Amino acid sequence: MHRVKVEQKALDGYRAIVGDEEITTVRALAEPLRGARVLHVNATAFGGGVAEMLSTLVPLMNDVGLDAQWQVIAGSEEFFHVTKAFHNGLQGMDLSLTEEMKEIWRRYNQKNGEAFEGEYDFVVVHDPQPAGLRYYHGPGRNKHWVWRSHIDTSHPTPAYWQFITPFLQPYDAGIFSMEQYVGEGLHLPQLAIIRPSIDPLSPKNTPLPPAEAQRVVADLGIDLDRPLISQISRYDPWKDPMGVIDAYRLVKEEMPDVQLALMASMASDDPEGWEYLKRTKEHAGDDPDIHVTYFERSNDLEVNALQTLSHVVIQKSIREGFGLVVTEAMWKGQAVVGGNVGGIPQQIIHGENGFLVNEIEECADRVLYLLQNPRRAKEMGAKAREHVRKRFLSPRHLKDYVRLFLSLR
Repeated sequence: MHRVKVEQKALDGYRAIVGDEEITTVRALAEPLRGARVLHVNATAFGGGVAEMLSTLVPLMNDVGLDAQWQVIAGSEEFFHVTKAFHNGLQGMDLSLTEEMKEIWRRYNQKNGEAFEGEYDFVVVHDPQPAGLRYYHGPGRNKHWVWRSHIDTSHPTPAYWQFITPFLQPYDAGIFSMEQYVGEGLHLPQLAIIRPSIDPLSPKNTPLPPAEAQRVVADLGIDLDRPLISQISRYDPWKDPMGVIDAYRLVKEEMPDVQLALMASMASDDPEGWEYLKRTKEHAGDDPDIHVTYFERSNDLEVNALQTLSHVVIQKSIREGFGLVVTEAMWKGQAVVGGNVGGIPQQIIHGENGFLVNEIEECADRVLYLLQNPRRAKEMGAKAREHVRKRFLSPRHLKDYVRLFLSLR
């Protein structure tokens, strides 16, 4: 395990966005926890929503008086191939779970559990990859252990859920993004429902000067004078990039000038992403108006620019833990067309601040509506931004964690 360095952040910097009352409330709640040692553990320091949230939550916890750290487990390619299968299996994909896969998962969790050092008041373990940490670390000086699941475990493949549940039972509390995700047979002393969040002050979410946004998008090979739809998400079966391409092709029949951009950063704990990137490119074929891009570095600037300048943003997921890419686009005033699954309906109010869709044809129809009715799209986008401001920003997320920690003392 190794420690992740984070930049300093100040909660007061969010006052102009969320208001004085919210900031005052969070600080007052956190005061009894001053000096409490907190450790967050996950599988990667880069790529994906968990790492992004921790890069904000950890420094904000420090700013309100906690002593917070973030560490990443040690793993190998074979381990991350197995944990990607765990991710998919726990979200309901029909995959077999072999004895070899179980052994690999146990072995790396045991290694990390035995290597675990330090004394903490609260240890928060994120997602299936390091879920065995508490089990293998055994009794120690750490007071409270919390497992935080960021995925949709409402209908898991039974073999995966039955395997992992015994490793979760030693935890003092569990955190899920929605009530429906609490799997059958999981009995913990405490359960908390905490919605994810975005950082409105991060480079990905702060307003870009129009000229800079235009330069960045043009550098991606996109024609700024033509309609643009985009999906910014991992290349992953649950994000359905092939279905997005099919929806785009239906839109193009009515609007021949339309372009599609698909973009992702490749996370270190997602080796499957390269295979789905290849499949997506093959499905796009030689259409010059489909731009399939990826980055092996932070691509916050490109995400910001693309979400800002797209005429329509899609998130056509067929299973989704929450969907922070939806949150990000809504914060930029976009009326998102999103899959009617998981946490997306928590964000999109159908017909008011965006559209929820189930089928490719429905997705194409709603995209066309927004392209053909830009004034209506702008009105819905303004409501989308306000919805996010009230519910899905970092100060509220910090407040939820503080309340959970207080309840465990």
